[in-house]
Amino acid sequence: MTQQGTITVERLDGSAAAQVEDAFRRVYAEAFAEPPYNETADDVAATFRRFRSQTRKGTFRAVLARAEDGEPVGMAYGYPLGPNTGWWDQLTEPVPHDMRREDGRRTFGLMEVAVRGPWREQGIARRLHETLLDGLDAERVLLNVHPDSGAASAAYRAWGYRKVGEARPWEGADLHDVMVLNLR
Repeated sequence: MTQQGTITVERLDGSAAAQVEDAFRRVYAEAFAEPPYNETADDVAATFRRFRSQTRKGTFRAVLARAEDGEPVGMAYGYPLGPNTGWWDQLTEPVPHDMRREDGRRTFGLMEVAVRGPWREQGIARRLHETLLDGLDAERVLLNVHPDSGAASAAYRAWGYRKVGEARPWEGADLHDVMVLNLR
């Protein structure tokens, strides 16, 4: 099933994203309930506890795609990584010091990109990604992707990301590919 019609993509700061948390939660819960993620209601609740904290960062940015009737169909969000980020510490093999050096501006951490099933394969994820990164003053973007998510991995590679390592992003998580997109 595919959905037709106009899709709008709106960029939001943290406070605006927090006000429409339910829309982000709906997209996330539906997209990540599927394999290989198989996230439960408890997993979604934990993600949105973090989301609330993340939206309070002054550098947080998000995008939300909606159908003509206002229904949320896709989302993406993230923020620049601070000097004390633990992201690089999660890698199974260390990377060179220069790669892991962060200053709060160098690397944008792309936390989530998701599109609900009926709206996939219409270029919405690419639009979300491009809108989120538009005007970003960073050297690169960093993300984790489940290697069994073939469509997501393929999209990231097509957009110019390259794998730099593997990590377990949280306790008990499957191994994820860590990918970087150089913006300059």
